[in-house]
Amino acid sequence: MPISPSSSAQAAREGVARQLRELRQDAGLSVTQLAAKCGWHHAKTSRIENAKTPPSARDIRDWCETCDAPARAADLIAASRHAETLYTEWRRRVRTGLRQLQDSYVQLYRATRVFRVYSPTLVPGLVQTEGYASALLSANARLLDVPDDGAEAAAARVERSQVIREPGHRCLLLIEESALYFQLGNSDAMAAQLGHLLSVGALPAVSLGIIPLATRERALWPQETFHVYDDTLVSVELLSAQVNITQPSEIGLYLTAFEQLRSMAAYGADARALITKAIDALD
Repeated sequence: MPISPSSSAQAAREGVARQLRELRQDAGLSVTQLAAKCGWHHAKTSRIENAKTPPSARDIRDWCETCDAPARAADLIAASRHAETLYTEWRRRVRTGLRQLQDSYVQLYRATRVFRVYSPTLVPGLVQTEGYASALLSANARLLDVPDDGAEAAAARVERSQVIREPGHRCLLLIEESALYFQLGNSDAMAAQLGHLLSVGALPAVSLGIIPLATRERALWPQETFHVYDDTLVSVELLSAQVNITQPSEIGLYLTAFEQLRSMAAYGADARALITKAIDALD
């Protein structure tokens, strides 16, 4: 796996690498000596210690055994696995199907009290209709060259999104106006999606903001799609992967960006007017 662009992921890898290096040093072993005892090339030891290559569970067990610290293995394996979950390629996430990916978020959604979502190109998943979601997920399946279970995944996404109607959850959505014009599916599916936005935007627990194309002197330029779950996790969607950010300083940056983007958005009647304008443009 390539080094993640997220400093959260890289910092977690470096933490594991540092602990392994300290174990080697405490055992009085050189890089070459440890490699010889573990049965691999010394370059592998250097790559692991410099967080260039993530160690396998077997690598960590062998390392700890060689350094007379077998009791450290379990915690280090857990830390290494956590580091690798901070950056996950979509192809790995959808190996067992797009529907399974939707279901994997249910627990997180139910545990989240405040959702903050910013999307410059798409209607957010929390408020997608089945037709819109099916077109989007099927397109993703074709891009990733995986089996297309887009229709089933779309049904699971809509079912999962009912959480915004349950007590104890609040949803703050920000959408760039341009996202209202990027058509997914046929005109009827897109019209249904935009009509659904009008409905969910009126829900008490939903705050729907739309940043107009005509905004002058923007406080912040358009960003990548990101989700903030409470104040503890940020998920950033890249073309090839999902980056999960857990460092408080980085989460704080995304919260600041969200508020700056939010300051430019239209709400209420003004937001509804922008959606209605996009519906009229479908004719």
